[in-house]
Amino acid sequence: MDFEQIYREYFKDVFLYVRSLTTQEGLAEEITQETFTKALKAIDSYDGKKDIRAWLFTIAKNSFYTHCRQQKHYVEYELPKNCTDDFPCIEERLAEEETAFLIHKFLHQMEEPYKEVFNLRVFGELPFEKIGAIFGKSAGWARVTFYRGKKQIIAYMEGLEHERDQL
Repeated sequence: MDFEQIYREYFKDVFLYVRSLTTQEGLAEEITQETFTKALKAIDSYDGKKDIRAWLFTIAKNSFYTHCRQQKHYVEYELPKNCTDDFPCIEERLAEEETAFLIHKFLHQMEEPYKEVFNLRVFGELPFEKIGAIFGKSAGWARVTFYRGKKQIIAYMEGLEHERDQL
């Protein structure tokens, strides 16, 4: 498969994946182009063990995170409009941020393929059919793997909550 064919076949998937990471369409296009530039330079290092789409998604994700670090990009947080007292809203916000951090921390430690399938489904917003295709498996396999990964996260969070209750 030549690189031009890879570009034509996977450009839209990579763009949609990057678009799910950012709200800026122009930035998504820029990072998608950067992804394919990096892929072209590193095509000789691609070993073919994984689906090429997963390899491209990894390059795209890393390119996006590099861009965010370089721009010192932070997510804006808008306070809920129904808050009358700022203190409870800040408490809720901190609790949500802490929970999100704990989930991301656990995701970082999760075993494959649960981690990758969960990320592709939740953050990449890919359908199970495409996730299964990336791994060379069925959509049913992707559903079961996602469900098992989700159960691991829920069990982890329940364990943390149980530990807090014990204190």
